[in-house]
Amino acid sequence: MENIIVLSNAAESMKAAMYIDPASTSLIIQIVAGVVITVGTVLGIYWRKVKSAVKKKSGAEETAPKAEIKGAEAGKDVITASDLLDDDDDDEE
Repeated sequence: MENIIVLSNAAESMKAAMYIDPASTSLIIQIVAGVVITVGTVLGIYWRKVKSAVKKKSGAEETAPKAEIKGAEAGKDVITASDLLDDDDDDEE
């Protein structure tokens, strides 16, 4: 019985120390959001790895789509972005 009285007195004296101001609340929200985002990211990374491993086992491996450039098959000259960037350096001289 004496322990209950001591605990209730301790709880009464700690009420003033338990004040949470708006800055603390904002910090708590940021911590919770960071944990949720981190857990979601980790789960997403491992989900893709597991999904990829299952696809490799079943033989249904995804093939990357081919990049098609108009005119490349017809034998025409194709100008790429790196060609354009290289030409800009020559014009400045």
